[in-house]
Amino acid sequence: MVKHTVLFQLRADLEPQQKAEVIEHFRQGIMELPARIACIRHIEVGFNINPMEKFDIALCGEFDSLSDVDTYARHPLHVAVAAELKPYVSSRSCTDYEI
Repeated sequence: MVKHTVLFQLRADLEPQQKAEVIEHFRQGIMELPARIACIRHIEVGFNINPMEKFDIALCGEFDSLSDVDTYARHPLHVAVAAELKPYVSSRSCTDYEI
């Protein structure tokens, strides 16, 4: 099993309300994917509540293999959701590890 964790930092020029709307739109888009992309075992999106940390969004997914992570990453539905978030992102970090 592979845990796929992605952190996103949103642009500093976004107002708090706009950040909240962007995050919620992204969360809704991601949460629709498990019903449509069979290789997703579990996925969740969280909003950072710690003002001392720089990342705003955490996405955590579980997949059977690294190959399944790649399938998910390249899937057109995932690509579309990611493309909607991209204009608001200033930084991204990712890690995949076995669990």
